[in-house]
Amino acid sequence: MSGAGAHVEWIESLSPWPTDGFGLGRMRALLASLDDPQLACPAIHVVGTTGKGTAVRTIEELLRTERLRVGAYLSPHVSGWSERIRVEGGEADFEAAVARIHLAAESLEATQFEALTAAAFAEFAARGVDVAVIEAGLGGRYDATNVIDAPVVFLTNVALEHTAVLGQTREAIAREKLAVADAAETVVLGEPEWRRLVMGKRVLDGGAREAAEAFLGRKIDAEVTVSLAGRLELRGDEVWDGAHTPEAADWLLERLPDRDYVLCVSILRDKNAEGILQRFARAGQSLVATSSSNPRALPAKELALLAAPHFTHVETVPDPVAALARARELGPVLVTGSLYLLADLYRNGA
Repeated sequence: MSGAGAHVEWIESLSPWPTDGFGLGRMRALLASLDDPQLACPAIHVVGTTGKGTAVRTIEELLRTERLRVGAYLSPHVSGWSERIRVEGGEADFEAAVARIHLAAESLEATQFEALTAAAFAEFAARGVDVAVIEAGLGGRYDATNVIDAPVVFLTNVALEHTAVLGQTREAIAREKLAVADAAETVVLGEPEWRRLVMGKRVLDGGAREAAEAFLGRKIDAEVTVSLAGRLELRGDEVWDGAHTPEAADWLLERLPDRDYVLCVSILRDKNAEGILQRFARAGQSLVATSSSNPRALPAKELALLAAPHFTHVETVPDPVAALARARELGPVLVTGSLYLLADLYRNGA
């Protein structure tokens, strides 16, 4: 990242994946060395396959209408690292937040996500927030965020993702995600089918509003609207959205302005590319296949081969910025398939 401070450069250098398997031991040790900032305030924990970021931002804004000091932690980022840690309705000083945990995280060889999560908790403790709204990263049971005893847990939805880690069925994945609810008083479910997995809890079927109201113990009259970079983001006649599952693609297609789009697409190797591409074909008949900088991204040529049966015109342009430029030459553009693709384009000023 151009112009990044030393602490941000260090964060960027870290591996996002543990080399010694998933677990919470190192995360708990890191937080203990920081005086356990995750215990400084109660939290609402948001898990699920898609829609977590929008849910976190909505809960954040609803609680702020009740005059609470709210912290919010989101991932991944699209426009910049500072998207991830928010306090009192705005982005925190990300460099300062990371500085608080840099030495301790480095000494324990923390992963990137562990360091980021610790930085968020430390920032919330330092700023004296009343409540933190925490978005889980991968799954739930062994996610670095699963170090809080949140009184309210919200499961947005469940689809097949990260099956090598989370399980081969939706139910197995739901169990992994709902493992964060062990200490919860209330579980809010975006999909009622998972009620049987949280027997003994107070269970509500609903969304972000119900989660915020469950935390407060009362109704919230205010209406709020939120926007996130890369989530149904309208940019002139272009749409940027990080839909990365078939279900997310369905959600996007229901809300797209009606145009014949040229799709600029990258998809991660561990996603259901076939199902995603099949749905994307309803948005337009031309696709420019590219590959984000994420090491798990499908090579552009491989993606193009998968796309060929579904589109009348497919081109391969490996560089994301060049791919977007080519798509713009062909017609109104839909950039989608991966938040990592959108982050690459933001970072390069596309």
